[in-house]
Amino acid sequence: MATQIAAKRNSAPDPGVQRSRRDLTGPALRTFFNIAKAWGLKEFEQMRILGIDSRSTLQSWKRGKVSALSKDALERISYVLGIYKGLQILLPSSADDWVRKPNDAAMFAGASALDRMMSGNVSDLFLVRQYVDGQRG
Repeated sequence: MATQIAAKRNSAPDPGVQRSRRDLTGPALRTFFNIAKAWGLKEFEQMRILGIDSRSTLQSWKRGKVSALSKDALERISYVLGIYKGLQILLPSSADDWVRKPNDAAMFAGASALDRMMSGNVSDLFLVRQYVDGQRG
């Protein structure tokens, strides 16, 4: 009986987690779109970084027409925010241009950080964030 109750508890969504995602959605999207503007990201670049396939979804998000972002989308935005913040510290006068510049570091192989971030994989956002953080020391 205790096992059945525990199983039911574990399968139900945690209202606190849902509320937290709802509370973060607006600020996260506003922050992402401000960074996208600073970096000069085109819509398809924004979609790839956010991991979405639909232009209408992107437009809805821009209008704030989403109740709560998925954990994946929040994680992606978190990495972008960390990359942005790290670059502002490292390269205050050229941070926004850095994402498009070719990079000779092994992980970029001459491509830009934006090319790596646009792979569609959240792990590539993590790697770029890790690289920027590593440069900060």
